[in-house]
Amino acid sequence: MVMSQVLEPKSWVSAFLSYLEDEKGYSDKTARNYLRAIEQFSHFMPDQSWRRLSHNSFKEYLYHLSREAKLGPASIRLHFSALRSFYRYLVRSGRVETNPLAELSLPVKEKRLPRYLSELQIEVLLSAPVYAWNQYRVDKSRRGKPVLEWQFLRDKAILEFFYSTGVRINELVNIKDLDIDHRSGVLRVMGKGKKERITVLGEPALRAYANYRDQIPLPIQNEWAFLNPRGEALSVRAVQQLFKKYLTMAGLDTELSPHKLRHSFATHLLDRGADLRSVQELLGHANLSTTQIYTQVTAERLRKSYDQAHPRA
Repeated sequence: MVMSQVLEPKSWVSAFLSYLEDEKGYSDKTARNYLRAIEQFSHFMPDQSWRRLSHNSFKEYLYHLSREAKLGPASIRLHFSALRSFYRYLVRSGRVETNPLAELSLPVKEKRLPRYLSELQIEVLLSAPVYAWNQYRVDKSRRGKPVLEWQFLRDKAILEFFYSTGVRINELVNIKDLDIDHRSGVLRVMGKGKKERITVLGEPALRAYANYRDQIPLPIQNEWAFLNPRGEALSVRAVQQLFKKYLTMAGLDTELSPHKLRHSFATHLLDRGADLRSVQELLGHANLSTTQIYTQVTAERLRKSYDQAHPRA
């Protein structure tokens, strides 16, 4: 990974990035984000050494991000998450004696409840690829590159997988056909930090996937689960585009992301009585507190229903 204008010694940053990728299993994207945060700090304070930086150095940087760069609490916390992780590594590896960020107070991030789709909205969205295929066949005046039925079946399977398993978009595009156990109805997922987990596939998702795979032309069949017309794994960008297309067809907010199906998956499970620990495992959350935010969504929904319906609310 290329570095530019980072604080001396540069080898420390390089060793830290290798540690993130090789030992912690962080993705290239996460490592790049950490590098960017370190570089931005080094541009702000270019003539300092990591050994000589103090608590006040980072208080000054915090003030800069908040007052001059006008970043919000969430963005500031992301910056300092990278810097704190870097210093923890430096202390653990014996390169510095203390962590000047240890007692630094950061702005509190505003808690926003996850946005999710209702069960009815999910049904409309999941039926959109079938509707799209029927429209495509009827509209003889349509121009452009022809689209085959297996591509609509693929899109249907993708939407079903999102909602059935709660996978993230990066996890979905990396699913291989062998990761799917059709007999037991489970899916092996490689999640954040290269942590493997098992999640469950419902019958509609398994059926949609089987219908799609049965129609793939033999020349482009591949080990990847979801393919483009060249037989390559679909990209994240391609999945985002097809998701936006079906949101439009379903009459839903096109600003929604595939991650909202993950929120919907968790919220609907809890609404129907699933226990929190099971939902945590299915989502691949390291901490139960991350999953607990969905209980707040459920409680808020119940409160609204109560206020609307109870005579003495």
